[in-house]
Amino acid sequence: MTAQQLKNSILQMAVQGKLVPQNPDDEPASVLLERIKAEKEELIKQGKIKKDKKSSEIFRGASRNLPYAYCEQIGKEIRDISDEIPFDIPDSWEWVRLGMIGETNIGLTYRPADKTISGGTLVLRSSNIQNDRMDYTDNVYVSCDIPERAMIHKGDILICARNGSRALVGKCAIVDKDGMAFGAFMAKYSSPFNQYIKLFIDSPIFRQQLDGVKTETINQITQDMLKNQLCPLPPVNEQIRIVEMFYKLLPYIEKYGTAETKLTELNTKFPDALKKSILQEAVQGKLVPQNPDDEPASVLLERIRAEKQALIKAGKIKKDKHESVIVTRDKIPYESVDGKERCIADEVPFDIPDNWCWCRLGTIFQHNTGKALNSLNHQGTKMQYITTSNLYWNRFELDKLKEMLFMESEVEKCTVNKGDLLVCEGGDIGRAAIWNYNYPMRIQNHIHRLRPYVPIEIYFFYYVFYFYKRAGLIGGKGIGIQGLSSNAIDRLLIPLPALAEQKRIVAKIEELMQHCDKL
Repeated sequence: MTAQQLKNSILQMAVQGKLVPQNPDDEPASVLLERIKAEKEELIKQGKIKKDKKSSEIFRGASRNLPYAYCEQIGKEIRDISDEIPFDIPDSWEWVRLGMIGETNIGLTYRPADKTISGGTLVLRSSNIQNDRMDYTDNVYVSCDIPERAMIHKGDILICARNGSRALVGKCAIVDKDGMAFGAFMAKYSSPFNQYIKLFIDSPIFRQQLDGVKTETINQITQDMLKNQLCPLPPVNEQIRIVEMFYKLLPYIEKYGTAETKLTELNTKFPDALKKSILQEAVQGKLVPQNPDDEPASVLLERIRAEKQALIKAGKIKKDKHESVIVTRDKIPYESVDGKERCIADEVPFDIPDNWCWCRLGTIFQHNTGKALNSLNHQGTKMQYITTSNLYWNRFELDKLKEMLFMESEVEKCTVNKGDLLVCEGGDIGRAAIWNYNYPMRIQNHIHRLRPYVPIEIYFFYYVFYFYKRAGLIGGKGIGIQGLSSNAIDRLLIPLPALAEQKRIVAKIEELMQHCDKL
């Protein structure tokens, strides 16, 4: 369990009534809600606030002889909301909408002309919330009139309502000063119960309800979303005990987190460095001994070229106009293209055994990218496809697949089959995985499909990409490839061992990686 998971578990216990014991002498939350309701009615009567036509009251159905576990009344309408209630709460607690017990607002957008370096009114932004606390090292000021609804006061909760990083949406802190404003991507929440509400907003339950799925991240928070957010409300005295207990436990969570960070650094640096060394030995021909009885890589290469010629003759692929042939003389590699030979020793990243060959990736793999999403495309059959966001190192995440139209003439080119090696063109350039499913799938244009011309050990070439990425030979500097266009991946220099040795290398890598994972 990570420190964040531990913190989330404690917060979840807190808002479910499981962190501290209930006290039968506490005034129930239902009495508190009746008092809030009476105070609102009095303020409406005095004309200090307007009546909220959408104000609601949540109650247990049994209390009014209704067959539903939980009901909500808005005006005269009563509806069953049992399906919305995520968990049971103690009898002394009540479910409320946040808008029933507090007020919320979204901040304003200010003109560039209103901003000043100092002086004026401080406008709080997402950067002013650091580690659940207010931070004033990165400030922006404005010199203009600001309505009261855009002002924030000591004790209010400042919430990041929108951010380029989804993970930051929902982070919050209790404001510790008066007289400040807050910006357009921020929200404030004001109630007498903010110490407890802060814990609720930090809890995973808040995010699960707000986003509608079990996830740690949310896209944005609107004012209506905050107002309508279901919240379990304990008696006031129990709120105080919950908050005290959480902050009593917090130093232990933080110590746990510090220890976790140190352990993670140790666990990451050593095994990762070891994995990189294993793969470096593997692709350089040093991981397993060469067997003189193996069919040489040069024979495998000739078989690949013969298969390509057969496919060209059959009209299944086009002839490569700039066919590459690499030979080694006196341990120096030379490449012939269009009848011209040149030394490529400065392009070769390391030495390989004499019975291996250097070749361009396009020599042994037929490769192409998938289809680009085009809003003008209205023809074809709607099919699922994967993007780079579905492709990770040696695995795929297929729970959220997109769809687009594919014409019959596009399907074959854009379809991957079991055994194809897929490589990211952009984003995490060079990230690769093997499609090991027994059904075909379409790909979008930022994924390369690599399909060998003859049977090879595909996992060896996956590990080549894995090593190249970590060694800076893809997306790195110097001799590294900065991107993976079709031309770049076609010309990627890769080592080619004998087929039997490819299999021995992969078996040894997998054996050693198991030991690394145990470390």
